Amino acid sequence: MDRKIKIEQHGGLGVLWMIGWLFTIGFLKFGFWKGVLALIVWPYFLGAHFAAITG
Repeated sequence: MDRKIKIEQHGGLGVLWMIGWLFTIGFLKFGFWKGVLALIVWPYFLGAHFAAITG
């Protein structure tokens, strides 16, 4: 049995995006629950917006 393992190395762009995301929430001075809500709901609105733009 010969198994091949494929390892992919992705860049750190996602980590940079998350740092920017948390900075933005802190900059807007959201409370804890508004911050949690922003982390959950805001990506949906971004996806819906850019899906409408790209067609």
